[in-house]
Amino acid sequence: MRPQAPTAQALATTTLALVLLALGGCSSLGSSGPTTKAVRSAGTKGAVGNADIKVVELSEPTAKRVMSAQREQRFSDSLGDGSAYGAVIGRGDVLDVAIWEAPPAALYGSALGDPRLTSSGSTARGTSLPEQMVDAAGQINVPFVGAVRVAGRTPQQIEREIVQRLTGLAHQPQAIVRVIRNATANVTIVGEVTNNTRIPLTPKGERLLDVLATAGGVRQPVGKTTIQISRLGKVASMPLDQIIRDPDQNIRMQADDVVTALFQPFSFTALGAVGNNAEISFEGTGITLAQALGRIGGLRDDRADVRGVFVFRLEEPDALDSSLAGSARRTLDGKIPVIYRLDLHDPASFFVAQSFPIRNRDVVYVSNAPVADLQKFVNIVSSMAFSIVGVANTL
Repeated sequence: MRPQAPTAQALATTTLALVLLALGGCSSLGSSGPTTKAVRSAGTKGAVGNADIKVVELSEPTAKRVMSAQREQRFSDSLGDGSAYGAVIGRGDVLDVAIWEAPPAALYGSALGDPRLTSSGSTARGTSLPEQMVDAAGQINVPFVGAVRVAGRTPQQIEREIVQRLTGLAHQPQAIVRVIRNATANVTIVGEVTNNTRIPLTPKGERLLDVLATAGGVRQPVGKTTIQISRLGKVASMPLDQIIRDPDQNIRMQADDVVTALFQPFSFTALGAVGNNAEISFEGTGITLAQALGRIGGLRDDRADVRGVFVFRLEEPDALDSSLAGSARRTLDGKIPVIYRLDLHDPASFFVAQSFPIRNRDVVYVSNAPVADLQKFVNIVSSMAFSIVGVANTL
C-alpha cells in the first residue's frame, strides 16, 4: 500500500512546532543592548559583567553632588595673566639704548653722539647707540660697559645696570632703554576664525579678545565656540561667551601662545531605543540630560523602557558618595566607571534630568521595554503562521 500524503493540518502543526522549538532555543530575539533588569540586577551585585562598575540611581541629591563636583576651568586660575610685551625683553628683540651725561660730559664724545642729542657748554650730552638685536645669548653690547644680559629682564632693570656700571667712568650717567621692534613675541591663532595668522604683540599688552578681533573674529556663533589656549606646556579651554561675560578671563597674551577657536568640541553617544543613534556634538557651555534626550529625538514609543535610561560615564571620585568612591575600581587616570539610571516613569525625574550635566564622551543608552521583545516574538510567529496557512491552502 502507498503511504498517505500528510494532510495540510499535520504539515502546519509540524512546521509550527519546529518554529517554536527554534525560537525557544534562541537566547535573544535581537536587541540594541542590555535590558533594564540586566543592568539593575548586576548593579545590586556590586558589579556589571564582573568589572566592578557601579550603578547609581539618578536622584536630585546625586545630580546636585555631580554639579558641585564639576570643576570649572578658568584661564585666570590655570594660566594667569601675562605681562605686556616690552615689559620683559626676549631674544631677537631690537633695542634702542640712549645714554646721557651731566656736564662736563667726557666719556661719550661727539663722535659717538647723535648731533640731535648732543650739545656743548653746560648742558647735558646724550648719546644714542645704534639699534641692537638681542643675540642668542640674550645680550647686547654697550660701549665702555661691555656685554649686558638683557633677555628675561625689564628695560628698567637694564637701565639701572648700565648706570651702575658707568658710575665712576661717566659724569652722573643716565640711561634709557626702549624696545623698538618685536622680532619674536607673537601669538598664533587658528581654528574657527576668519584669518588663521600670527599676531605680533605690542607694549599695549594685547588680551585674548584683542587677538581674536585682530584675526577677524570667530566664524561660528559665540555660544557654540570654545577657546583653547596652549602656553608653556599647559592647555586650558573655556567657552567664549563665559570669557566675554567675565573680564578676568580676558587674560593678557604672552609670546608663543597658541589660541585655537573650536566649534562644539564636545560630544556624547546615543544608543538604544532613541530617535537617533548617533554621536552628538554640543557646545562648551554644556547641556543637561533633558537637552541631550531632546537632541536625539527622545525615546521611541514603540521600544523604549522609560525605567531604563542610562548614562555610562568615567566619573570623578568627588562626584560620588564617599562610601561608593572608596570601594570602587579606578582607571589609570583616577576616574571611576559609573552607570547612572534615570526612571522617567516618575514625573519628578524630568526635573532631575534638567539639572544633571552631560559630559564629553558620555554614552546615553535607553533599553528596550520587555513588551518590545514579546512583540518581536509575536510578529515572527504571526508571520510564520500566515506563511504556513498559505502553503497549506496551496496544497
